[in-house]
Amino acid sequence: MSRISHFRTILPTSSRAAVGATVAGGMLTGLATAPERVQRLFRRRFPTVAVTGMTGVGKTELANRLSKRTSPEGAEVGSAVMERRTRRGRRLRGFRFLVVPGDNAATRLSALDEVFHDEPVDGVIHVVANGYATARRTAGTTGSADATREEQLAAELEDWTITAHRIASMAVRRDKPVWLVIAVTKADLYAGEVDDVVRYYSPGSGSPFGDKVDDLRALAGGAKLSIDVLPVSSQGGDKTSAMPAKQANAMVDALARRLAQLSGHV
Repeated sequence: MSRISHFRTILPTSSRAAVGATVAGGMLTGLATAPERVQRLFRRRFPTVAVTGMTGVGKTELANRLSKRTSPEGAEVGSAVMERRTRRGRRLRGFRFLVVPGDNAATRLSALDEVFHDEPVDGVIHVVANGYATARRTAGTTGSADATREEQLAAELEDWTITAHRIASMAVRRDKPVWLVIAVTKADLYAGEVDDVVRYYSPGSGSPFGDKVDDLRALAGGAKLSIDVLPVSSQGGDKTSAMPAKQANAMVDALARRLAQLSGHV
């Protein structure tokens, strides 16, 4: 007599039915949870990253560099809708970048809600430019505008206040720590002062921006939020630049490596 036949002989009909139901239930549960497991695996391999910052700081350009993508010739900068970029690396790992509009329009507020509340991201790159953001006209009009560097630094602080509160709100709701990288762009415009500028944006620096970063850490909790400040240049290397292409590329590569470390890719 085979083992299966012996098993059937020993178990009464009701028990055999219960065993069958248990096995079938387990299979159905496994099938039902399979998409969720696949989604979790995909998210670990391709975490989502919000790219925030005021208009004109170079968010899209930085996302393009990180995703190794080139904007179409003549493409208009300063999009009023959220842009998406994907960086694909080796071993099926990478990042999904969500570039939040910098203009104070309804689309920006909707995008902020999406990345920090509706579908919270895994990390944040907040882009600043040491007051060298390209001045733009208000929402609904195109073209450049005039603004002093002092005005742009003040606008950065105002923009950061809005974003920081949303980061803090997301961090306190999460079970695992949230990471934030403050990317100081346009480093080719202050090549000889990079260290001082990075210090201005760093927690504990005592600067206006550093004080607001300290406020964020207090709101979110030190264990809930990791913060890095890194310089980056998307434009270094041309004939008029004070920063060689090799140095500019190294800054972008350093940012990409740090993102990989924070996401557990390395």
